[in-house]
Amino acid sequence: MGYLKAEQVLPQEIIELIQQYVEGANVYIPRREDTKAGWGEKNSTRLKFRERNRNIYEAYLAGCKVSEISESYYLSEKSIWRIVGEEKKKAG
Repeated sequence: MGYLKAEQVLPQEIIELIQQYVEGANVYIPRREDTKAGWGEKNSTRLKFRERNRNIYEAYLAGCKVSEISESYYLSEKSIWRIVGEEKKKAG
């Protein structure tokens, strides 16, 4: 994220008000709650993990050993079991 000069985006009155609290420092202004994106929504990471987990579950249902799935996805067997459990709950 790049920096913006306050003078370019804020009215002088606001700048003076902010200077009463902090002067000459970088200030992070967070997004409003209604405009925040959830984790992984901007770059499709969440979608990729869902797809990966679904593929892991399908491999498990097809009879693949957890140790084999673990090696092919570079995850621990414990992680594979957790994913299988979560996917099983989703399947109902």
